[in-house]
Amino acid sequence: MSTTEHAHAQTHTGVGKIAEVTFWFWVIKIAATTLGETGGDAVTMSMNLGYLAGTAIFATLFLLAVAAQISVRKFHPFLFWAVIIATTTVGTTLADLLDRSLGIGYLGGSAILLALLLGTLALWHRTMGSVSVSDISSRKAEIFYWTTILFSQTLGTALGDWMADSAGGLGLGYEGGALLFAAGLALVVAAYWWTKASHTVLFWLAFILTRPLGATVGDLLDKPLSSGGLALSRYTASAALGAFILGCVLVIPQRAERRNGSPPR
Repeated sequence: MSTTEHAHAQTHTGVGKIAEVTFWFWVIKIAATTLGETGGDAVTMSMNLGYLAGTAIFATLFLLAVAAQISVRKFHPFLFWAVIIATTTVGTTLADLLDRSLGIGYLGGSAILLALLLGTLALWHRTMGSVSVSDISSRKAEIFYWTTILFSQTLGTALGDWMADSAGGLGLGYEGGALLFAAGLALVVAAYWWTKASHTVLFWLAFILTRPLGATVGDLLDKPLSSGGLALSRYTASAALGAFILGCVLVIPQRAERRNGSPPR
């Protein structure tokens, strides 16, 4: 089959390269964001490599993973989730680099990242006409998708730190921050089921909120007792989370999100 025929067949079947958004999608996504926090901290703090070196390492891994994801012609579950994990780890170290090493602070870093996220979504919508995951049918749209995810993951880290940290943040603590973001997710779920709110808008709200939820849970697991954490080994927590994600991808059926031809809501 020629490249043109193959592309036509993909369009005909309506199957994309992005994971189907289901309940288990969100379970794995939250686990991946938590792994991003513990894994990022393991490299920057436990290995003492610092935020700049950690960001360089994880940015390289992200670029390699996303290049592979964009180049393939069909959905590969392990590759897709590898890119998601890569965005969470580089998001963790990049947010810490902005907030701490560069002295911008949690609020300043969150504001910059929010502007980048909204700007990317606006440009994506203006260029492609939709920011729905069901309408991703070209390489350009996929690049917008992964760029948006990268900024959302990084923003989520900054927001989680801002809510939890007493030095420069709101001081809610890791448990308080996790409960707050979990409540926000509950409101998004309620809006999904019982209102006519745009499902595309709700998807991106949920995607953003799951990141700080994972970040605060990750910090709760690995931060010292004096800082309100449980002082678990970052390596152990990361290995357990990685094993959980691997098990989910192996056991739970993974399908690609089907493209729809209906107008975006």
